Amino acid sequence: MNNNYIPQIVVAISGASGAIYGIKALEHLKCHNIQSHLIISKSAYLTITQETTYSIKQVKSLATYVYNYTDVGSKIASGSFQTMGMIIAPCSMKTLASIACSYEDNLISRTAGVTLKERRRLVLMIRETPLHIGHLQNMLQASQYGAIIAPPVPAFYNSPENINDLINHSVARVLDLFNIDTPTIKRWNGMNLSHQSDLE
Repeated sequence: MNNNYIPQIVVAISGASGAIYGIKALEHLKCHNIQSHLIISKSAYLTITQETTYSIKQVKSLATYVYNYTDVGSKIASGSFQTMGMIIAPCSMKTLASIACSYEDNLISRTAGVTLKERRRLVLMIRETPLHIGHLQNMLQASQYGAIIAPPVPAFYNSPENINDLINHSVARVLDLFNIDTPTIKRWNGMNLSHQSDLE
């Protein structure tokens, strides 16, 4: 066992709507003292400023390390660099397609390919609806390679009070896949039997 191993995860924010998922993932990782390696796509710069109140500088400050989207020669582009895996949040259909076709022309798709070949966790928070057959086939292909398809589908059994609750729950469920427990998550604790009479 490598005694010098440091827990760290790559987080990529692509240009799909839902940049807040990647931002919240960075915040949770920081709270858990897990090093994060951030890649922001060119389109994501636009969605971050359009959809959130965070500045690009604030988002970058949440990460331990930040990389240029075009820097395919960076350390995270090599399988010899050890990580727990990678989260792409959100994952655009373009990014999904590049992963499904092994078309590694930028640091996000290259690092995703490295994550798969090293048999590490690659979680794709897919953001698109409705889906045509090409989208579905790309999801199937990525899944067959070993990726985990985890669209940020809201849960309602936890009685969310606001959109932040919905976002944090989806992010926490993704972090569960890396055995990172987020205390704020409200987990399913069985059916509330007090409502059973309403079903009779």
